[in-house]
Amino acid sequence: MNPDLAALHPYPFEKLAALKAELTPPTTLAHIPLTIGEPQHAPYPKALEALVAHQLEMARYPATNGLLTLRETLAQWATQRFKLPGLDAERQVLPVNGTREAIFAFVQAALDRTRPANVVVPNPFYQIYEGATLLAGGEPVYLNCTAENGFRPDFTTLSAANWRDVQIVFICSPGNPTGAVTSIDEFKQLIALADEHDFIIASDECYSELYLDEQTPPPGLLQACAELGRDDYRRCVVFHSLSKRSNLPGLRSGFVAGDAAILAPFKRYRTYHGCAMSLPVQHASIAAWQDEAHVRANRDAYREKFSAVVDALAPVMDFPTPEASFYLWPAVPGGDDIGFTQRLFTEQNVSVLPGSLMGRPDAQGINPGAGRLRLALVAELAPTLEAAQRIRQLIERG
Repeated sequence: MNPDLAALHPYPFEKLAALKAELTPPTTLAHIPLTIGEPQHAPYPKALEALVAHQLEMARYPATNGLLTLRETLAQWATQRFKLPGLDAERQVLPVNGTREAIFAFVQAALDRTRPANVVVPNPFYQIYEGATLLAGGEPVYLNCTAENGFRPDFTTLSAANWRDVQIVFICSPGNPTGAVTSIDEFKQLIALADEHDFIIASDECYSELYLDEQTPPPGLLQACAELGRDDYRRCVVFHSLSKRSNLPGLRSGFVAGDAAILAPFKRYRTYHGCAMSLPVQHASIAAWQDEAHVRANRDAYREKFSAVVDALAPVMDFPTPEASFYLWPAVPGGDDIGFTQRLFTEQNVSVLPGSLMGRPDAQGINPGAGRLRLALVAELAPTLEAAQRIRQLIERG
């Protein structure tokens, strides 16, 4: 077996299951999970209708590049959403089976193993960044995201010597687990660093359509490129998904867009990888990307939940002001996120994800996720609010 498999950490939910294995929750309370970021709102119905309408196309092999109509739809959506001068549907857009699969595959294709291959990731982080790096023979470089830096990576902490071996920098905006949004100026600063040190910026923007202020959508990496007059999007790629936007996590549908010089070899890799999107899924994706009304309704539902949960928890917990995504990132009174998680399960039958399971200790042994919880506000309003009220009751009991 590949020896690099031994370097992989257990997934956070495996660790969480181990923490709860010997615990018994109260049987008088229904279990409410706030753990996995799996949307529970109704999936976009027209996408489901398209799956059924095109089901007989399961008899055909799909092309890696996807249908031209799908690529044109993706290019049009991104151009409008991020105020781009345009995207070449033939060269600058590639359909993928969700961002998780695409991010993992991208790192395998992009890292040059003939030289040092460092990959910068935010810390705490979505664990695929790390796992993909390790299995590609690279080395993760963790940048702590803390309250002091607005829960966004501070790239000024890396020296020129550090940058020399960096091949990829991952950005996650809006952030998982923090919900922090990278500003357009920060994207531009990172682009300047990429030009100086010759690395790829991979921006995971799968939460970009879940934002609380309807008038202030989160900016994207390609948008920063456009403002700089870089319509070739050199050294830049973005990842988008229908999972959160349209409540279709099981569809496994997304896309990668950006630098054609990067996407061309990535497409070649994917041809061998055998991960082309099935034709019914492509038609469902076209329907979902072409409609914005259901996305606005989805944001309205999340705003209502965030408002209710913030009202319930703000008096007893400290957390950054929610901007986007569907996560809340509160600090645990007393700072013991593991102990609090276990007690919350045994006393209130609510499951949350300890922040320390999503981070790695730095050189000083400090884990920037420690002392916090990731609350995934993905269920409907009533159970989500009840979970928040149970959390508050536990804290107030002391």
